Amino acid sequence: MRQIVLDTETTGLEPSQGHRIIEIGCVEVINRRITDNRYHQYINPQREVDQGAIDVHGISNEFLADKPLFAQIADDFLKFIRGAELIIHNAPFDVGFINHELKRLNTDNGKVDEFCSVLDTLAMARKLHPGQKNNLDALCKRYEIDNSQRSLHGALLDAEILADVYLSMTGGQVRLSLDGSESAEQARSETASPMPVQRTASLRVIHASADEMQAHEQRLATIAKAAGQSTVWELLEEEENRRPETVS
Repeated sequence: MRQIVLDTETTGLEPSQGHRIIEIGCVEVINRRITDNRYHQYINPQREVDQGAIDVHGISNEFLADKPLFAQIADDFLKFIRGAELIIHNAPFDVGFINHELKRLNTDNGKVDEFCSVLDTLAMARKLHPGQKNNLDALCKRYEIDNSQRSLHGALLDAEILADVYLSMTGGQVRLSLDGSESAEQARSETASPMPVQRTASLRVIHASADEMQAHEQRLATIAKAAGQSTVWELLEEEENRRPETVS
């Protein structure tokens, strides 16, 4: 089974407002094994990138000025993903942007879900962990995935991290006996284990107590009130939570 773990970065949040894709990152997974096959491309969106988006991914208008247009990379991109199952965190966001770009081409490529199946890991995580944060950083912490290099969002880096997260989330039974000849326990015992996650160091994690968290929130509220606006920490958390909810 060929799967493609995919992520995009964009000029903003809504393609209906003219926002465009500026980066695509893809990681190939075959039979639950991450391969060395990657697709990565920066794209000139032919419009300005919103400052709020730059704050999230750090990709500037100047950097994108000499990059190819989506029309110039579309064939290679579609060839890479065609026929695969796409693994995407908050799939409606990325699929919506890709379909918007395809529509602009005025070709007969159709929509993504017409030539790929799509699995949304955000929806999967919400079922597995109801009532908890399920953004990519939260899942990395939950599944002990090293995301220390993720100071900013990046399509290829996030796709690589999501590949590890997905394999960890689905690390139980990885094949299904349809004829009833094997029990679930037998199937699990014969399947490959999930890919080990490489960590740069073994760190002791000390979590804040409830009292400390409450004091932290009160301190942020005091700062925000004095400044007349939300703190940087609150803005970053709002942006991280808003992207999955409204559409790392």
